[in-house]
Amino acid sequence: MAERVLYGYYRSSAAYRVRIALNLKGLAYQYRAVNLLKGEQKSPEYLAINPHGLVPLLDDGGVKVAQSLAICEYLDEAYPDGVKLLPADPATRARARSIALAIAADIHPLQNPRVGKHLQMTFGADEEGKTEWTRHWIRTGFDALEQQLAEQPSRYAVGDAISLADICLLPQVFSARRFGVDLAPYPNIVRIADALEAIPAFADAHPSRQPDAV
Repeated sequence: MAERVLYGYYRSSAAYRVRIALNLKGLAYQYRAVNLLKGEQKSPEYLAINPHGLVPLLDDGGVKVAQSLAICEYLDEAYPDGVKLLPADPATRARARSIALAIAADIHPLQNPRVGKHLQMTFGADEEGKTEWTRHWIRTGFDALEQQLAEQPSRYAVGDAISLADICLLPQVFSARRFGVDLAPYPNIVRIADALEAIPAFADAHPSRQPDAV
């Protein structure tokens, strides 16, 4: 059987999502670290694999998929047995995608290292300025997300079953804590994240448990 390889970085929220998805599906994989801080994502060798120069990238026996949400949906469709990452009901599935995209498309991109580097190089932002930028956009996104979760309270983000929304939520909470965001105003987000952290598939995907963790 062809090898399944995940290219990622231990602290990348997007790679964290895919590790969770692979664990939930019970799919073994080889992990190949791409150190973002050292610029390895821009090396000719990696760009030949993923011309976008980003992580994660999944090579599933020759099927190469970039972008974490696309990877998760691919895994759900290619490996339908076991945990379903997207709910069967259209309305619930749309809600799961809505939450996932609010995190992956609105919050997360603004905290990426390349954004911070651009703020520094173009606008002269110092480390505190870059950190406050990140905190501001996490808080802005969490304000809306907390309200959305409060409108339909449930065990997990969109009900009593794990979904793509939860796969995105926990890594974003990890990032919020890493950047020192006060999470007291977000009890629903914290409650769900705490529940997810107790699940082995989520716990084993934590950045601190990855071979490239420093």
